[in-house]
Amino acid sequence: MLNSAEFDSILNDQTKQILGDIRWTTDEDHSHCVEFRMEVSSAGGWPLFIKGTYNPLIPALSYSLILKSDGRIYGLDLGKDHHNPQCSQVGECHKHRWTEACRDKDAYIPEDITATAEDPVTVWNQFCAEAAIAHNGRMFPPPSYSDDRFWP
Repeated sequence: MLNSAEFDSILNDQTKQILGDIRWTTDEDHSHCVEFRMEVSSAGGWPLFIKGTYNPLIPALSYSLILKSDGRIYGLDLGKDHHNPQCSQVGECHKHRWTEACRDKDAYIPEDITATAEDPVTVWNQFCAEAAIAHNGRMFPPPSYSDDRFWP
């Protein structure tokens, strides 16, 4: 299992990068969500990827940094309340950060995310800057919900 020192090493690794453009695709469960998945490379060689999901009906947006051996280790959620294990509510804009005690279940309110769920590209740029991830490509905005060819 991932320990705190390893998590800190991953998060602080300034060589994390994503190569290529990000395009949203329909959710395989045929919900109203769109999603993407991108591999994250780094000099540390950690087996990482990022998964993004967006539901324009709520609206709700999530970006999750996932370590293939342990699951989500860091993430941002907008548009969904979160109830921490200690019974505290953190609201609709919150981040999850790995700890040995709670894994990714504990969340806190971030000060560095100022964009809203309705602006996934700006939120992406803010998330990458804070998580020390260089995206060498372009994130395309999700399709509008009115685009009937894209939605179930």
